[in-house]
Amino acid sequence: MTLDEQLAYLTKGAEETIRAEELRAKLERAEKTGKKLRVKAGFDPTAPDIHLGHTVLIRKLKHFQDLGHTVIFLIGDFTGLIGDPSGQNVTRKPMTPEQVAANAETYKKQVFKILDPEKTVVDFNNRWLGRLTSRAWVDLCSKYTVARMLERDDFSKRMKEQRPISVHELLYPLAQGYDSVALEADVELGGTDQKFNLLVGRTIQAEYGQEPQVIMTMPILEGLDGVQKMSKSLDNYVGINEAPSEIFGKIMSISDDLMWRYYLLLTDNTPKDIEGMKAAASSGHSHPFELKKLLAYEIVFDFHGTQAADAAQRKFEAEIQAKVLPTDLPAYSFTAPTKLFRLLVDLRLLASNAEAQRKIKEGAVYMTVGDSTQPSWQRLSDPTWEFNPREYSVVIFRVGSTNLPDRLRKVVFKSGGN
Repeated sequence: MTLDEQLAYLTKGAEETIRAEELRAKLERAEKTGKKLRVKAGFDPTAPDIHLGHTVLIRKLKHFQDLGHTVIFLIGDFTGLIGDPSGQNVTRKPMTPEQVAANAETYKKQVFKILDPEKTVVDFNNRWLGRLTSRAWVDLCSKYTVARMLERDDFSKRMKEQRPISVHELLYPLAQGYDSVALEADVELGGTDQKFNLLVGRTIQAEYGQEPQVIMTMPILEGLDGVQKMSKSLDNYVGINEAPSEIFGKIMSISDDLMWRYYLLLTDNTPKDIEGMKAAASSGHSHPFELKKLLAYEIVFDFHGTQAADAAQRKFEAEIQAKVLPTDLPAYSFTAPTKLFRLLVDLRLLASNAEAQRKIKEGAVYMTVGDSTQPSWQRLSDPTWEFNPREYSVVIFRVGSTNLPDRLRKVVFKSGGN
C-alpha cells in the first residue's frame, strides 16, 4: 500500500485520530527505519465474554497487524481492580483479583479469533503498575493536575450532581497513561468514551520524555436494537463464542440502516465497497436481505470458519426463510396448568420470571399449535395467561423475532390432549 492507502485503511471507521499528521509521520519513519509501530489497546476483564462491540477495537488492531506493526493486546489486570470511571455516574465497584484473573484467561482465548496469535503481544499491566513504589506513584500523580482531571465529563457531571468521586478513581487515567509509558506505545486505540484517558496518556508520555502516542477513537457499536450500545446486560449483544446459527440469526434481525454500520465496523470491506453495495441496494440490483445474509456469513466466518458459516446460512434459509421448523426441537411434558411467564422459565427459554414478563409485554413471545413444519405463529401478550396443557396435544413456543433452534421449545401433553 502507498502511504495514503495505509492511512485510509487504518482510519476506516475511526471516529477521531489525534493527530492524523503525527500518524503519517510515524508511518513514514517506520518505512524508512524498518522499526514498526507499537500499537496498544487495553481491555479491563470486567466480563467473561467478548461481544461484537469489543471487536471493533480488536479489528482495528488487526488492521495495524496486517501492515506489519506490533500489536499489543493489554489486559488490565491491575486497572480492572480500580474500575474505569468512564461513563459512570457512580463509583464503580472494584473487581476481586479472582474475578479479574478468571476473565483475563477467557479474553486471551477469544481475542485470537481475530488477531494472529504469533504476531500479537499479550501483556498484563500489573507487571509494571503492581511494582510501582509509593514514591513512584507520588511522582506519577505529580504529572497531572486535579483541575484538569475534574474537567472530564464524568467527573464534572458528578460534581454538579453532588455525587461522590473516590480518590482511587482519579488514579485510573494516570495508570492507563503510565501503561503507554511502560510499553512505549506509538498508537493507542480506544472507544469514544475513552478519549479523556487516551489524552492523559499523551500528556504522561511527554512528562516522561517520550514522544506522545497518536490516539484513535473508535465508535461505540450499537446493539441489535440499533439504539443503545451493545451490552450483555441490555440483551442486545452478539457474543463471539455463541453458536454460529445464533450469530447468523441475530445479525439477520438488525435493521437495514444498522447493517451498513456493521459492515463498516465489523468487516474488512472498504468504504468504497460499502458504498457500492448501498448503491446496488438503492437501484434494486441487490436486495438488502441478501446483503444482510452476506454480512451474517462474514461475521460467522470470522469467528467459526467456512464450514460453520455455510451450515449457519443453510439452517437460516431452511428454518427462517422457508419457515420450516427443525425436527430436533427439545420437548417438554406438562400436565398441570401454568402461567405463561412461569412456563417460559420452566422451558428454559428465559432466565427469570421478570425477564419472561418483560419479553411477553414487548411482544417477543409466540406459540403455534400442532407439529407442522409450517407453523402459524400467534403472538402472546398476557404474562398471566394460564396455559393448560390438557387443551392441546402439541404446542411450540418461541421467543424472539427469528425462530432460532435454541429459542424454540415443544410442549407435549402425554395423554394426547382433547
